[in-house]
Formats: sequence, C-alpha cells, structure tokens
Amino acid sequence: MAQEHTHRHRHNESWRRLSLVLLLTTLYMFAEVVGAWWTGSLALLADAGHMFTDVGALILALTAVWFGSRPATSRKTFGYYRLEIIAALVNGVALVVISLFIFYGAYERWVSPPVVKSGPMIVVAAGGLLVNLACAWILHSRHEVDLNLRGAWMHVMGDALGSVAAIVAGVCMSLFGWYAADAVFSVVISLLIIWGSVRLIKESTNVLLEGTPAHINLTAVENAILDTRGVSDVHDLHVWTITSGREALSAHVIHAESISQPDLLRELRLKLHERFGVDHLTIQMETPDFEDETFHFCHAGTACFKSERGT
Repeated sequence: MAQEHTHRHRHNESWRRLSLVLLLTTLYMFAEVVGAWWTGSLALLADAGHMFTDVGALILALTAVWFGSRPATSRKTFGYYRLEIIAALVNGVALVVISLFIFYGAYERWVSPPVVKSGPMIVVAAGGLLVNLACAWILHSRHEVDLNLRGAWMHVMGDALGSVAAIVAGVCMSLFGWYAADAVFSVVISLLIIWGSVRLIKESTNVLLEGTPAHINLTAVENAILDTRGVSDVHDLHVWTITSGREALSAHVIHAESISQPDLLRELRLKLHERFGVDHLTIQMETPDFEDETFHFCHAGTACFKSERGT
C-alpha cells in the first residue's frame, strides 16, 4: 500500500508539473508566431513550430500520466504504467524526426539566407529561452528517474537550444550581416538533440523488451540470493522494469527442506530491496527433490542457456 501511495503521489506531481509547462509553452508559442510574422524571421517561425511539437509531446505525456494513474484490472493486471514508457519512446522518435526537418530547413537557409529584423528577433528568442529554462527547471527534479518526464524535458531543452541558436544567429546577422549563421547553428543544435534522443529511445525500448534495468547487475542479484543461508541454487531469475522507478523480480529458489520458507522469503525480500531497490518480487520456493524443470527462460551468469543445453 505504501508503494502504491508513493506512485500515486509521483503521478500527481508529474501531472502538476507537466500541466504548468504545457500552459507556459502554449502561451509563448503564440508569442513566437506573432514575433516571426513581425520580424520576418524563419528561425523564429521554426522555433514556434518546435514549440508546437512540444505542446503535442506534453499532451502525450500528460495523457500517459493520466492513464498510468488508473488502477489495475483483470485484463490489465499491471495497470497502464507502460503507457508512460510508450510516450517516452514516441517523444524520442519525434525529436529525431524534428531534427531531420531542421537539417532540411538549414540547407535551404544556407543556400538562400533570409534577411530578417535581427534586433526584435533576438528579443523574442531571448523570451523563448527564458520560458524554456523555466519549464526545464520545473521538470528537472524528476526527469532522471521518469522516462516520460525526461522525454518532455528533452523536448523543452531542445527548444531552449533552438532559442540559443536563434539568439546567436541574430547577433551574427546584426553585427556581421552573416545571414547563413542560423543554418550553421541549427545543424549543431539538431545533432545534440539527436544524441540525447537516441539514449531515450534505447532506454524506452529496453523497458518495453523487459530487459534488465541498466542500474542492476543480474549476476550480483544472483550472488546475493545464493549467499543467503539455506539457498542452494536459483534459476529462472528475471529483473525488469514495469515503469520508471518501479522494478520487478521473479525467480525459482531451491532451499533445504529444514529451512523455514516464510523466514527465508522475508530475508530475501529485505535483502533485494535494500541492495537493489526491488519492491515487486515473485519467488517460487523449491526443494532439491522438487525442482520445476518444465521450462527455463534464463538463468543469470554462466547458466543463462540452461534450457538449450538441457535439450
């Protein structure tokens, strides 16, 4: 119950943060559209377009948080937590696609640089930067542990970098008349966005494939179980992520018949929680004369391909 309360609190906090960021982003998106029309700046119009994708990404993230807070059902026994991971994956892919469009726009601007009102452009872009930094600060405290919020945070940071590029490009155009500067800085910023997006996509995909969390060493988990008094072997050991910050573990543990199963289970649960932060455990207790050999998916370490060798 305490764990469910913690996750409900996390969902409520995520909802508040994302809602505030969505409001700020939407308001300044319209301000940038007006600024782009006033100055004739394609860079500002592109930045406003990026903010429009931010609005879509934030709505997606909010929808995922709302669904994720719904209780589990007989058909969705883990609830809707994975929707947050799917939202993070979609946002990561969207960032890559946006960057590719920026590459294309940068090529066009390099070939035929537009003449813009650089002074007002710098002012509007600076306002966008301040809004984006405020939004990034709002999301920052949880973006490292919540992939959904990280996807939204990366959209905001990508937009902030776009504002920086627009400011620097505006300064170059104002001081040196170098109107191709916008194209050069747009490419650099897009490469940075892609670099961060690939990491987000990889982590989201690993969760959806039920891979072992990056911060957990499966061999160390196996050794911790084997080092417990009364345990003689462990097989079918799996550790995976249900959603950000919520890991699950399942295993078959072989123990001596003289060992009290409730005491051993209690010790294993406490140890795995303290050392690896795993809260959701499913452990099947077996004795040496009753080991379930029906089917093995995986065994950590050198016995990982036990089922193949046994066939």
